[in-house]
Amino acid sequence: MSVEHYENFPVASILMPRRLVPAVETIYAFARGADDVADEGDASAAERLAGLAEYEAALDDIASGRVAARPMFARLGDVVAQYRLPLQPLRDLLSAFRQDVVTARYPDYASLLDYCRRSANPVGRLMLALYGVDGERDLREADAICSALQLINFWQDVGIDIAKERIYLPQEDLARFRVAQADIEAGLDTPAWRALMAFEVERARALMLSGAPLATRLPGRIGWELRFVVQGGLRILERIERADYDVFKRRPTIGKRDYLVMLGRALRMQAEKPAGRPRQ
Repeated sequence: MSVEHYENFPVASILMPRRLVPAVETIYAFARGADDVADEGDASAAERLAGLAEYEAALDDIASGRVAARPMFARLGDVVAQYRLPLQPLRDLLSAFRQDVVTARYPDYASLLDYCRRSANPVGRLMLALYGVDGERDLREADAICSALQLINFWQDVGIDIAKERIYLPQEDLARFRVAQADIEAGLDTPAWRALMAFEVERARALMLSGAPLATRLPGRIGWELRFVVQGGLRILERIERADYDVFKRRPTIGKRDYLVMLGRALRMQAEKPAGRPRQ
């Protein structure tokens, strides 16, 4: 599943082939480091953007075949060369982190999905690239899974994000359901709030299910990894519903009993005939 510091990055998965672990850890270190520059500490916005520019320059070095001075960037260059990874997903991540520095509200669902396209989808695309999977449908469904995971993370962390003065719920939805920013700041569990969250939960669920066929179409470890990712996301949505959408008092999480439920559901997912076998 995911690690706590940078959401939805499967560095700790027991299903991942050991040969891929160093590559995933290297990509994760790049993403986590850039995320920290954008989001941790008390640096100014200008200082954060300057720090992210250094990460962008490192990608330029890799693209030009130059050896980066910092060991982390040098290792990333080796991984990119070894697996012929595209650099655009890494650039997209940096674009999202820059947006985190300057943007705290999203006017509509389309703008939020665009953020997810750059903050979450690159992770799925890089993982597929490591496995040698690059079909158009595969990438589209991976994008749906990753964007859904990002939305689910937003919905379970509303209380945490508002403390950082961020609201990822689309402003158009807040207006539609008549939920004010002051209500979120106060953690008010109102009928309007529950209606809003029910709408957002169902939207995230539909997006996740639209990508779920990828998990049953890909064989081997990557397929099982994705089955657990899908079921984990869906389980969090159930936890939000069981809490009657009051994510302010208690952040929905997954416990040991949930993993048993997820295992059973992963085993029951209907498999599609694989279109091509990825590298194991």
